[in-house]
Amino acid sequence: MRKLLLATAIAGFGFASTPVLAQEEAPNANTVLAVVDGQVITLGQVIMLRTQLPEQYLSAPDDILFKGILNQLIDQTLLAEYLERDTPEIRISLENEARSLRAAAVISDVIKENVTEDMIQAAYEKAIADLPEEPEYNASHILVKTEDEAKELVKELENGADFAELAKEKSTGPSGPNGGELGWFGKGMMVPEFETAVTGLEVGQISAPVQTQFGWHVVKLNDKRIKPAPTLDELRDQITQQLQAKVLDERIAEIRDGATIEDMSDGIDPALIKDYDLIKNAEY
Repeated sequence: MRKLLLATAIAGFGFASTPVLAQEEAPNANTVLAVVDGQVITLGQVIMLRTQLPEQYLSAPDDILFKGILNQLIDQTLLAEYLERDTPEIRISLENEARSLRAAAVISDVIKENVTEDMIQAAYEKAIADLPEEPEYNASHILVKTEDEAKELVKELENGADFAELAKEKSTGPSGPNGGELGWFGKGMMVPEFETAVTGLEVGQISAPVQTQFGWHVVKLNDKRIKPAPTLDELRDQITQQLQAKVLDERIAEIRDGATIEDMSDGIDPALIKDYDLIKNAEY
């Protein structure tokens, strides 16, 4: 319904600029934009509603969006006047929403106070220090259909043929046009037969023909190294989320320890969470 109201409000507006409201002081969240049958609509309400809009509406020009949201709030206010009292759905939804918003505010404060850049840096350094050293390989290959073709390639290479040029000319694999280069890869990224061949080579060495499910390969090991550790930027989101979850769990546990909680849910059928009629028939 909110989307429908906003779409209607925006559709009814041209792209003419909106007149600037006359203000005696700088606008703030409490600045009144409209009064509807005695109920005020403020700039803060407009700003907050904008944060809840679907992405497709946010690309509209500010003047169109401003007036569209204001008109939506006006229409909602007028429509709400026809409701004599809140329904159970409204009352319960408001209770849940208020609880959720208050909890979110506390969560934000807990995270802001307890997850610092120094903590993120320290967690990153510990994470990379605990990483095992993993070898990586840089290899090229030439893929052909038969063993005899592969053996012939090995002979040509032993007689001085250029590996990259042979790959471009003879390889049936997708890396052929690129000289057979496969780039860097670690263990488990290639089929077992191919990986065994690569790990058994010295840098610059060319393998004997290797059979895999894709055909016959002649492999050259270009280089090998220990896999570089991921950077802080690469791990920042993951580390931050882990730290946030940790401090939040600790804070909730602390709050629970100091609270009086009476869980009276024993004996209630869990399937009742699907019984919406309980809400519709609730007294209000």
